[in-house]
Amino acid sequence: MSYYFTKHAKEKIIKTRNAGFLITVDTVKKTILKPIRVEDRYDGTQIASSLLNGSHILRVVYRVDGDIIVIITLYAGRRKAYGL
Repeated sequence: MSYYFTKHAKEKIIKTRNAGFLITVDTVKKTILKPIRVEDRYDGTQIASSLLNGSHILRVVYRVDGDIIVIITLYAGRRKAYGL
């Protein structure tokens, strides 16, 4: 499998870093490979979640297109809001 980061996803990595979260390309890949939860959405995308710290999670929205994982967007959220 190979990964393709959309322009938006690349920008979100920078924005989340500026917000104080240490997000890297490897962090995003690990979230997809070993999530604590995956949600399937009606439009064929999936959302993988992983822990960032004691109170926040990383959510990565992506879709699988053949052998390519397309990362659409990502964001940090409060664990409590997602029941994790």
